[in-house]
Amino acid sequence: MPRSVPLRRTLAALLLSCALVAGATACGGSDDTSGGNAASASAAADPSVSVSASAEKQRLAKTRFVANAGLAAGATYQWIVKPYRAGTFKKGAEGRRLALVKAGLAGGFAYNRLKAAAENAKGDPLLSKAVAPLTAGIESLKGLGTKLRKGEAGEGDVGAFESVIDSIKNAGKDAGAEVKDKVPSSSQLTG
Repeated sequence: MPRSVPLRRTLAALLLSCALVAGATACGGSDDTSGGNAASASAAADPSVSVSASAEKQRLAKTRFVANAGLAAGATYQWIVKPYRAGTFKKGAEGRRLALVKAGLAGGFAYNRLKAAAENAKGDPLLSKAVAPLTAGIESLKGLGTKLRKGEAGEGDVGAFESVIDSIKNAGKDAGAEVKDKVPSSSQLTG
């Protein structure tokens, strides 16, 4: 009888893991960054589509931009900037290893969300003009997540994240899409 308890726990853990993987796969973004070009192509081919459909697409582009940029800003502040300023990334600091892992995950997450925000901005003429010059800055963040996780990031690297986030926030504000920090959950970072 005592043997069946570990078997149940193992089975429950296996089922939970499968459910999490299936949920992350279903909810995760795809590598296709076209932003629904197939839908817009079919809408352009159909003459019965009204002008309001393009207005709706633009409104949703701003909404998505704000959501993605807000998540990137929240992750950067919560798990990169704040621990760095508190000295948690320094050798010998209590909780350093966990802070570095979270910072690495947050760096990758923020990069991903910033790329998505830049793609969303293309759906709105005003936002696209404001965000277009910032794409090089976003690309410069590509390897910083790994650098943070390994504990090799310095003040300049943390400053790079802050600078790009501030630029995105200012571009959104200028285009009428104010970005507010939204801290993602730990499961969003790993998913």
